[in-house]
Amino acid sequence: MDGNQKEENQKEKNKKEENENIREFGEIEVGDDEHRISLLTIIGEIEGHECLPSATKTTKYEHVLPKLAEIEENKDVDGLLLLLNTVGGDVESGLAIAEMIASIEKPTVSLVLGGSHSIGVPLAVSTDYSFIVPSGTMVIHPVRMNGTVIGAQPTYDYFKQMQTRILGFIAKHSKAKEERLEKLMMNTGMLTKDLGTILVGEEAVKEGLIDEVGGIHEAFRKLHEIIGKK
Repeated sequence: MDGNQKEENQKEKNKKEENENIREFGEIEVGDDEHRISLLTIIGEIEGHECLPSATKTTKYEHVLPKLAEIEENKDVDGLLLLLNTVGGDVESGLAIAEMIASIEKPTVSLVLGGSHSIGVPLAVSTDYSFIVPSGTMVIHPVRMNGTVIGAQPTYDYFKQMQTRILGFIAKHSKAKEERLEKLMMNTGMLTKDLGTILVGEEAVKEGLIDEVGGIHEAFRKLHEIIGKK
């Protein structure tokens, strides 16, 4: 086998690995000769310690956390672009991913496409800069729990503590105030069967959750800009 054939085989192998990463984990590396950017998607429901039904689109935190660690340590990666279209999911797992993203030293930018609801809100604000498309939505609501719940004071105290953790993280990583976020969370006038608030596009920017309305072009441009400054 000559050198050219070996090179072609390696390219084909790399392409297959790249396609497998997109299909299985929603991740790929893109960029030009100057900057190398890692693209990571958070879609569907964020899966926690229990497996969701196979028909449900999920993001598994056990896949995302190692990838984020690899991005931080990989010298060939200059920045992270996070694409979000999630209905939320497991609170602990979502916060774990958000904290991991917030602690990455490399430049990070998020883009909300479709929606970033519930625990997706902390994920959207965990980056250095955030975008939302004009039709994108963000839903802020109280913590929910499925299954049997013990109707005792410690249970409600636990719920309150969890909500405080979420609101504290959002307020720390965005321009929104914790008091305002709690008011939006407890709004009774918008969702007919639940508490909370739906923010669409520019509304999320006005509330201080998201930095700017924009799409993939603006997100890439901003990330290259931050990388260039660093």
